[in-house]
Amino acid sequence: MPDKPHSGERPERRVQLGLKENWPQFALLVLVNAFVGGMVGIERTVVPLIGAEEFHLASTTLITSFIVSFGVVKAFANLVSGQLADVWGRKRVLVLGWLFGLPVPFMIIWAPSWEWIVAANALLGINQGLAWSMTVIMKVDLVGPKSRGLAVGLNEFVGYLAVGVTAFLTGYLASRYGLRPVPIYLGIGYATLGLLFSVLLIRDTRDHVRLETAGHPRQEATIRFSEIFVLTSFRNRNLFAASQAGLVNNLNDGMSWGIFPLFFSSLGLGVERIGILKALYPASWGLLQVATGPLSDRWGRKGLIVWGMWVQAVGLIVTGSTSHFGWWILGSLLLGIGTAMVYPSLIAAVSDASHPSWRARSLSVYRFWRDLGYAIGALSAGLIADFFGFSAAILAIGGLTFISGLIVAAVMREVRTDSAAIAAPIAPGQCAAP
Repeated sequence: MPDKPHSGERPERRVQLGLKENWPQFALLVLVNAFVGGMVGIERTVVPLIGAEEFHLASTTLITSFIVSFGVVKAFANLVSGQLADVWGRKRVLVLGWLFGLPVPFMIIWAPSWEWIVAANALLGINQGLAWSMTVIMKVDLVGPKSRGLAVGLNEFVGYLAVGVTAFLTGYLASRYGLRPVPIYLGIGYATLGLLFSVLLIRDTRDHVRLETAGHPRQEATIRFSEIFVLTSFRNRNLFAASQAGLVNNLNDGMSWGIFPLFFSSLGLGVERIGILKALYPASWGLLQVATGPLSDRWGRKGLIVWGMWVQAVGLIVTGSTSHFGWWILGSLLLGIGTAMVYPSLIAAVSDASHPSWRARSLSVYRFWRDLGYAIGALSAGLIADFFGFSAAILAIGGLTFISGLIVAAVMREVRTDSAAIAAPIAPGQCAAP
């Protein structure tokens, strides 16, 4: 298609699709998402231990309440992020996300009660729902249809590598300086840099969406958000399969976030070694997405999603059924490998099944269900742990993860990733029920 500047663009800034054509902005978005991921990383090791050791909370369900607040708020932030992105522009929503994230580390440092931690995580949920959503959507906008898996893989690679590195650093710092405030200082740096980069350097990508949309069959009728919600959640079989798999994937992540540090600590593991285990999972998850994202473009999405869910299930079973550090390392690595197979493939699969004119909103619905899994996983695992113990909670979530992979195997259909096949206009009446 001809590469003409969109009306209103300055002549020196021609709008083109592709990673090579947009690499400076793409690289900046990758860096910004490292800061987004780091904001979650400051909590992975130390916050559950703050609840148990500083606030002396005996109930696992109460300790994991900070993840419930994070998951619920992030899910709804995701749900509105696509609509806001289409109406306000991607950059404005990204900046708004950072404004909500800036108070979070200060609230954790100064928190006089557990309620402050829960409130800080509500703000963190908004930060993640808006800022991480925008970095994903803007990269997908920039590269066009042929490199979506690569774009998502690079985005998630850097974001979750930052989660893992920060989880390790906070564990190391906590072992030497205590759980607060030193480990949380990292979050102040991440939030400040993320906000400054987003305001000063990032450009909006809506003109790239207009260019891509011009090359697709025209959407005959405007689809309301309520129709997109139902389409993504239930009516289209690929979108349904991806949404339930995303929910279960983050359900087991929410469980591991809240339960793993308490489980390892109950068996005598020190905070520094807990930090190593908590770093291995997101770091391997992040690193391997550099490969799994492009592989999903070449091999297809379905196989990576199915086998990724099953590898995660094995990792959880290994972790929950053993009591030795070496086995826990293996379980963490398997959980990271499986998640790396699943994460970029799911986002790319949702993008494949969505028309460019409503892709951002479809992704926001998918991310709503996916991140609601944090709350469901933390709450359900906390309740199971309080009644039956940590191991039972981990094994139960492992079984559910395996079942989710079976659902994808039965329901999802593979989609070609050439530009002619991707994102054909889907009207609500054309969608096969799952």
